[in-house]
Amino acid sequence: MFSKSQASAIKHSFWTAFGKYMSLQPGPWGEKINWINYKTGMRHLNFKMEALPRGAYIAIEIAHPDPGIQELMFEQFKEFKNILNGYLDEDWEWTLHGQDENYKVVSTIRKTLPDVSIYKQEDWPKLISFFKPRIIALDAFWNDVRDGFQLFK
Repeated sequence: MFSKSQASAIKHSFWTAFGKYMSLQPGPWGEKINWINYKTGMRHLNFKMEALPRGAYIAIEIAHPDPGIQELMFEQFKEFKNILNGYLDEDWEWTLHGQDENYKVVSTIRKTLPDVSIYKQEDWPKLISFFKPRIIALDAFWNDVRDGFQLFK
């Protein structure tokens, strides 16, 4: 097992390597994008990537504190589900009013990669290959549909 500081250093190394790798990938109009801390431009709406000791996931996370508005945002994503699936070319898991790691109520649209570990450097290529096409697809999707979410700004 790793100490807390060792674990933190490994995570930092992975995300730094991923960030450098992704810095070569421009956005759809050639602009520079901070892929790790992707900005949707909307409060309470995040594209989140997590690499954990026993798996990884990428998610659209709706964290609005009002459960009713959170549900409306989730329903709006459902309206765009066919477009999202077109960009992702795979099904993701949809969860309304679940809980995040801090027990906060969030709704997510998520894809999970099991049986990998951020602490195993030999798994890093799998993690990068998992995250890269999906965050790029989410960016392209968001560029097409973001106007449909303006009422939640």
